[in-house]
Amino acid sequence: MSTSAPENCALCARPLGRRIEWHHWVPKSRGGREVAALHPICHRAIHNALGNKDLARAYASAAALSAHPEIAKFLKWVANKPPDFHAPTFRKRG
Repeated sequence: MSTSAPENCALCARPLGRRIEWHHWVPKSRGGREVAALHPICHRAIHNALGNKDLARAYASAAALSAHPEIAKFLKWVANKPPDFHAPTFRKRG
């Protein structure tokens, strides 16, 4: 697992800020090892929209995640925010 951060977020492609979180494309609980650097808000958006089972089965890449309607909406919203932008995120209710 490489932990040297790239310049841009793997999900939204905006420049990374001071805080970086590492996302397992396939959750560790499902055997995933490959990670990507993300903004904390992008990481939370992924886990608020999708559970580990869905991530492992159908959303194990930035391209696949970007096609998910909820993530696509988030990406459009966050596109012009500064790198260290933060806003509360709430888990989707059933």
